[in-house]
Amino acid sequence: MALTHKIGVLGFAIASTLITLAAQAQAGDPGTAIQAKLASQIKLTKPTADRTDIVTAGDVVLLQKDGLMMCSSASTYAFSNTYSSGVLSANYNNRAKDAAKSFLKGRLPFGGGGSVTDAANNGCASRKFVAGEKFWVTGVTPQKDGIVVATFSDPYPDPSNPGGDPVHFYGEIKFAYPHGVAPASDDFVKTVSEVMTVAPADDSDKGGASSGGGAPAQAQAPAAPAPAPMMAIAPPPPPADAPPPTIAIGQTKDQVTAAFGQPTRMAKVGVKEIFYYKDMKVTFTNGKVSNVE
Repeated sequence: MALTHKIGVLGFAIASTLITLAAQAQAGDPGTAIQAKLASQIKLTKPTADRTDIVTAGDVVLLQKDGLMMCSSASTYAFSNTYSSGVLSANYNNRAKDAAKSFLKGRLPFGGGGSVTDAANNGCASRKFVAGEKFWVTGVTPQKDGIVVATFSDPYPDPSNPGGDPVHFYGEIKFAYPHGVAPASDDFVKTVSEVMTVAPADDSDKGGASSGGGAPAQAQAPAAPAPAPMMAIAPPPPPADAPPPTIAIGQTKDQVTAAFGQPTRMAKVGVKEIFYYKDMKVTFTNGKVSNVE
């Protein structure tokens, strides 16, 4: 009877475990749910395969914390950053990989007295971003213990190539799960918003995103105001006993205004000037009457 009882207890335990696993499978992976939630909050940007331009621009995001590190687009690996317990910090995981790859290609004096950190420091041309700067998000990837958000910047001067063309920079931020357990999607989105928020619509076109192939367009300069129309000036009345004024081809502007007074309107077209009178239009070419209508 005891053995039967033990088998019954064991069967119940197995059944309970299977039910739990089935419920978890039905509920779905929490990391995938968080990924979907973030993707619905931030429209992703698609860069070219070589990271030299943007294919499709998504939302411009605004950095809320100092110290986000990114590698130039020439780097094999993105610069790794982590955000945990309210602290954004860089790490050298990917930098060390890039440094090792460069060493294998004979580009670094690895083992020549420098430390591993020194080698990692030379692994890519990098740039530090501070709160208030803008960039794009190119990917959201769930992991066992957190979510990795991929970042991509506007072109900036390349510190490894002074005077050369500006380059894009890219990195990644790992948002670690508290105590290794995925929180609710809404709670995790709030955590991400501590580091980045979508820039307002009236601000996103100044972003950083400037390169934009797809980069946010720069604000256009306001159109110059149209020139104010000239005020009509009435000609003075001729003396009562004066003969009617005459005009002839070749007369100067001074001669015409002396005879007919100031025109009601004037216009300039290339080398020609046109005086408009009430019942007459006089065209001057190089300062002399060339046509009268």
